Amino acid sequence: MKVISTPKAPQAIGAYSQAVRTGDYLYLSGQIPLVPETMEIVEGDFKRQVEQVFANLHAVIEEAGGTFRQVVKLTIYMTDLSNFATVNDVMANCFDEPYPARATVEVAGLPKGVAVEVDAVVALAD
Repeated sequence: MKVISTPKAPQAIGAYSQAVRTGDYLYLSGQIPLVPETMEIVEGDFKRQVEQVFANLHAVIEEAGGTFRQVVKLTIYMTDLSNFATVNDVMANCFDEPYPARATVEVAGLPKGVAVEVDAVVALAD
């Protein structure tokens, strides 16, 4: 098992790692819309928050030597599923087909009161 960490993504705000690699699989902890340099929530609307979340995920995946093309599973947590279409739009700009498998769950709350959190599983070798 190898811990993956990069200053290009928010540092852990609890007892967890940004990601852990075991074999050819990378398991990413949930990312929220924190700006890595300030550890503050990104300014802007829900779309901007989702874009920051995917930028944070990308930074960790890149640190492990991977790309978005290798993401096999995403879990998206949102406090309001009416924002589902916005997540789809942002994902369409981040990923090419075939898209990763995905689960989307509405939750009562997320860390720091944000509206979205995403975690991922990446297959680093095919």
